[in-house]
Amino acid sequence: MINTLLLIDPQNDFCEPEGALTVPGAADDCIRLSSMIKRLDPQLTSIHVTMDTHHFFHIAHPVFWVDREGKHPEPYTILNLDSILSGEYRPSAPQFQHYAEEYVATLEKTGKYNLCIWPPHCLIGTWGHNVYASLSDALVDWESKIPGRVVDYTYKGSNVRTEHYSAIRAEVSDASDPNSRTNFALIERLKGSDNIAIAGEALSHCVANTVRDLVTCIPANKMIILTDACSNVPGFEKLGSSFMEEVEKIGVRFMTSVEFLS
Repeated sequence: MINTLLLIDPQNDFCEPEGALTVPGAADDCIRLSSMIKRLDPQLTSIHVTMDTHHFFHIAHPVFWVDREGKHPEPYTILNLDSILSGEYRPSAPQFQHYAEEYVATLEKTGKYNLCIWPPHCLIGTWGHNVYASLSDALVDWESKIPGRVVDYTYKGSNVRTEHYSAIRAEVSDASDPNSRTNFALIERLKGSDNIAIAGEALSHCVANTVRDLVTCIPANKMIILTDACSNVPGFEKLGSSFMEEVEKIGVRFMTSVEFLS
């Protein structure tokens, strides 16, 4: 039996109370995952961890945009195409104007999200980018038990021109960046698994979009969402609930971290 654990963005900026984009409940999610990894050590065939990885200048960060008065939008501002075409908001770097209009128009056509401006988070090289400490310790301990066994890390989000919630592909692919397109290598590493337990942050965004992309190429009944080990971004709880209803209908399984493989 091949048992795989896929952890989505279990990083300080989401999980620590002083993180830039704290998700309530995320620290406890990580603590439960740490205990589960220690309990199941020999039964876990592989562990995959995705890492949200951003530059300060990014299309979903305030510094990318200014309003008519030259001020950056506040975090959690929602931008739509009308607000850009009307001049309510424009890119702070003029060379991005045409691209920004096309990007937001494409986002709206997908019907999933409008562009949300987030606090700068998971910045490359910072404390906020690191894996939550107790979970990091558990991952290192898991690696240390068997020589040659390593955690597989996937980095996403360093393209400043697009959002990258899903570990599989960016919200809008960038023709000049292969890393924004479908991550077939990660899919292949997951494909042979009998059970893929999925947890992390946040259920409403990165977990949801990763699972939605995975079920297009891996049978839904191989996937298990650990319900006590992923939480929603505050204010987006309905997105998390609707996602759970959506994937339950197609056969994705739900269980707690204690129930998994017990």
